[in-house]
Amino acid sequence: MTASAKGNPASYFPAIEAKYGRPVQEWIDLINASPLTKHMEIVGWLKTEHGLGHGHANALVAHTLAGRK
Repeated sequence: MTASAKGNPASYFPAIEAKYGRPVQEWIDLINASPLTKHMEIVGWLKTEHGLGHGHANALVAHTLAGRK
């Protein structure tokens, strides 16, 4: 990750799509459909139920929740 991309959750998106074989929008839709609302609850759910790594789950949740504001 470049210095300019640091802190930008979207910088993880190509790696997420490559590793898990699903478009980022599917993950965003899944997060939005979840009844969970707290950042770390959703991160934990993505890790345990969907096998995402912490950094990837965190980036998806941060991006999705920021879009709700």
